[in-house]
Amino acid sequence: MRTIPSSELIINGDGSIFHLHLKPEQLADIVILVGDPGRVAMIAEFFDEREAEVSNREFRTITGSYKGRRMSVISTGIGIGNIDICVTELDALANIDFATRQVKAEHKRLTLVRLGTSGAIQRDIEVGDIIFSRTSLGFDGLLSYYEGRDSVCDLALESAFMQHTGWYEKLPYPYFVDADSELFELFKDSTKEGITIAAPGFYAPQGRWVRLRPHDLELNHKIESFRFGERRITNFEMEGSALAGLSSLLGHRAATICTIIAQRVAKDACTDYKPFVRHMIQMALDKLATL
Repeated sequence: MRTIPSSELIINGDGSIFHLHLKPEQLADIVILVGDPGRVAMIAEFFDEREAEVSNREFRTITGSYKGRRMSVISTGIGIGNIDICVTELDALANIDFATRQVKAEHKRLTLVRLGTSGAIQRDIEVGDIIFSRTSLGFDGLLSYYEGRDSVCDLALESAFMQHTGWYEKLPYPYFVDADSELFELFKDSTKEGITIAAPGFYAPQGRWVRLRPHDLELNHKIESFRFGERRITNFEMEGSALAGLSSLLGHRAATICTIIAQRVAKDACTDYKPFVRHMIQMALDKLATL
């Protein structure tokens, strides 16, 4: 059995994992992921009790319980790279014996649900709507660094999308990964389903133009018009593809749920979106407490 070197799995002197600064016993099996560290406190306000609070850099964690169900809420900061760190370290906390540095004989499956904000790219999706990313589309290329990438991706959808958009060959290869089917069933009566793009940036990768012109000014129009059967791409965010892909490869169940706070087609945005986010949080906690 492989013993993981200290350079590959860094454990701090207090027995916590390197970036998250969490110890295995501080992690619940249900984990809510948010980008904004301030949103951790917002979610924890709903908890009945708290047992652990840990912060390091943008990673802030509170573990407690809601309606008797133990949960952790963790901030990841912005972007795919932080999801790579977070999902890998969460899996290590659950499935690596820190004393022997070996994979445990019994695999623990985590439930990882990202609650985020997003911009809609279809005219009929309104600010305040909640989108369940039944499929995440990665513009980031991260998953291709991992063995088994194709085994968790929808290759037919990938091919159709690249052909429709005339995908620029020097961009990262896009990939499509489905959310966990059990989580889709859990949330389908309270959300709208969609295909969600996870972009590696906020500006040109999402078609925004301030001073630097995007390579393809028509890409968002091509994305909006893309259809795969009756399915369509609904919204942009920045983390969901890595969460879906890494979780699937590692044997965890994962999903991304986003509140729409901007209408990209109508070129409109809402800055006072906290009431919409609180509604999403309450709904998600109530659903997750039934697992």
